[in-house]
Amino acid sequence: MSEDQVNPPSPIDGILPFLQSIEWRDPWLALLLTFHIAVTLTALMTRNHANFQIMLFLALLLLVYFSESINEVAASNWMLFSRQQYFDSNGLFISVVFSVPILMNCMIMIASWLYQSSQLMTSLKRAQLRQQARNQEIGNESINTNGTAAREKQE
Repeated sequence: MSEDQVNPPSPIDGILPFLQSIEWRDPWLALLLTFHIAVTLTALMTRNHANFQIMLFLALLLLVYFSESINEVAASNWMLFSRQQYFDSNGLFISVVFSVPILMNCMIMIASWLYQSSQLMTSLKRAQLRQQARNQEIGNESINTNGTAAREKQE
């Protein structure tokens, strides 16, 4: 008998039934939710601090990268902090409640960076056009001044 026949995987009917099957009253899940809210607020409040945002972005990506290892450690020690064993070998639970919210925060940061970049490019182009207009005015004034001086010399 293969391992799949001994322990058949439980069917997942959808994301909503999956989320409803989670016991959200576990203190560690409340702490995890608090972590996600804190990260989101930090990402939004520090959007004008590029160096901090880059460090936060990299730290979040590292957490997602190591989520498989976190899942393995949590699966072997779940009795220490949880009422139920959520950490399956496929990593569905940790992906849904840990990695997806973190990746959403990363997407928010990238969207913010793109918006800021477009605003910066727009203001830079406006400044460039204003400078070109000033240079053109100065050039026209010098031509008018030179033309007037040349006419006065001819007379």
